[in-house]
Amino acid sequence: MSMERTNLPKLDGHGCFACGTANPIGLNLEFYRKGDWICSDVTLKKHYEGWDGMAHGGIISTLLDEVMSWTIIYLKGVFFVTRKMEVKYIKPVLIGTSLTVRGELREERRERFIRAQARIMDGQGQILSRAVGEFVELPPERLSVVPEGMKREMVDLFRKVRE
Repeated sequence: MSMERTNLPKLDGHGCFACGTANPIGLNLEFYRKGDWICSDVTLKKHYEGWDGMAHGGIISTLLDEVMSWTIIYLKGVFFVTRKMEVKYIKPVLIGTSLTVRGELREERRERFIRAQARIMDGQGQILSRAVGEFVELPPERLSVVPEGMKREMVDLFRKVRE
């Protein structure tokens, strides 16, 4: 697998806090592929702060969950929900610091379960936080709360990524 950076498409205009382009207070994460990793670079602003100068733990969890989710979207092309996630906070994640969030697939345990892992690293490559998550694959008809138009957009995105 090439270690070259490949920018990846995402849906436009949605309100997701982590990746949506229509959320004025959201993170608006962009993703790229580098080898087996799906990554996002981010510098957190002051309004994502917990303790003075440090990112809020919920924001850290959001970054880890989101990169694992988009790893599954890009590499598996399926609908799913997060079943559980275990986060380890290793070092403070500082506000205003350039960060890279990386996700990769892990082994699948059972037919509908997908496991992924993620880490947040600073510019020197130090791991600041990491997570392991388990996700449940769902057929589109089980996602009754998701509007049909968005499901179609996601299926188109799955196709685009596979091309």
